[in-house]
Amino acid sequence: MSHRRHSRQWPAVGLSLLWVAAACSAQKPLSWDQVKARFESGNPALKADALGVQEMRADEVTAFLRPNPQFTLATDGTQLAPHNGVWKPFAGTDIVPTLSYLHERGHKRELRVDSAREGTRIAEAEHDDLARTLEFTLRGAFINLLQAKAVLELARAELEYYDHIIEISQVRLKDGDMAQIDLDRIELQRVQYEAEMQSAIVSLRTAKIQLQQLLNERSPVETFDVRGAFDFNDALRPLEDFRRDALDTRPDLRAAIETIEQTQTNHKLAVANGSTDPTISGWYTYNSSNNNPQATQTVGASVNIPLRIFDRNQGEKQRALIDIDRSRQSSEAVRAQVFSDVDSAYAQVESNLTLLKPYRDKYKDQATRVRDTITYSYQHGGASLIDFLNAQSDYRAVQIAYLQLIGSYMTATAQLNLAVGHEVLP
Repeated sequence: MSHRRHSRQWPAVGLSLLWVAAACSAQKPLSWDQVKARFESGNPALKADALGVQEMRADEVTAFLRPNPQFTLATDGTQLAPHNGVWKPFAGTDIVPTLSYLHERGHKRELRVDSAREGTRIAEAEHDDLARTLEFTLRGAFINLLQAKAVLELARAELEYYDHIIEISQVRLKDGDMAQIDLDRIELQRVQYEAEMQSAIVSLRTAKIQLQQLLNERSPVETFDVRGAFDFNDALRPLEDFRRDALDTRPDLRAAIETIEQTQTNHKLAVANGSTDPTISGWYTYNSSNNNPQATQTVGASVNIPLRIFDRNQGEKQRALIDIDRSRQSSEAVRAQVFSDVDSAYAQVESNLTLLKPYRDKYKDQATRVRDTITYSYQHGGASLIDFLNAQSDYRAVQIAYLQLIGSYMTATAQLNLAVGHEVLP
């Protein structure tokens, strides 16, 4: 009996283990903050660009290096013929080791380091700008997924509601309160609801795949999901607040300003490169055949000063000055683009809010009230079949339009966040 009792318990234990395994394999829905964190740590394009910033930082090390000293070893005076019948080839050989060093004047090395550091700051700002752009794409994919879930939920609710209507209509047919042709037309209309249901399922799956691609996510689509409020907030700050935020935080504008500073440093470096850099040399000589037998070892020194008569780096100085003006004009163009982006995105948010408010406050309730009233009236013989089907269609159109407007609003807020340079609206 004990054996039979344990054998009856094994299936229950197995089912419990399967349930636990399924629960463990199911992934919890991700919030927007979690999605963004995964994106920042796993997106290949963002990680590759971050390596480029590290490369620029390595250039700072190269720019800070001093010139290498030069070592030269020279020999002379080796005899190729015997003297008085005695061949001593190395008796008169001179050995001259020389050490020379190029001394850079005009703070060239310091200016090279400053230019390299400014280049790194530009690369960091451009990396932040790439992250800003990719994050907008990520936010759009996140919004599309939330909208697809809302549309699927609406389609499922409408199908359930319509199935309930079909059940009531079948009862009316049995009671003789409805013609067969009317029931057939109602049941045929269900095909449209089924098609919308399947289309919503496909859209949801596609939205998940797109978001997973941005996250470099390899988990099955069925276990991947997100969570978040698919709604709107009608509170909106004044336009000037967003303009000020954008001027302070837009990374592309910061990169343009850093470029101006780098071009100014490069001009100073071009001026410094036009100065003369002397080469200082010192050497030691061993001459075994010196006329003075007590002076076979000597030392010497020299200074080599190039005469910058023709080439004083004039072309590079002029190019650097032109580059300063060009970077300033580019900065003004970016500044104008910032205002344009913010103003356009702000106008889009305002437009969506103008459309959403009457839907929330009036049209949604009206569509529901009309549908329920016409449905009740049709069930009691007070409305025609055409009125009933039209009421169903109008209700569905209003609900879908409302969800699409919310998606447009959330996309517009993401566009405004992109224009400002950071999240200013949830």
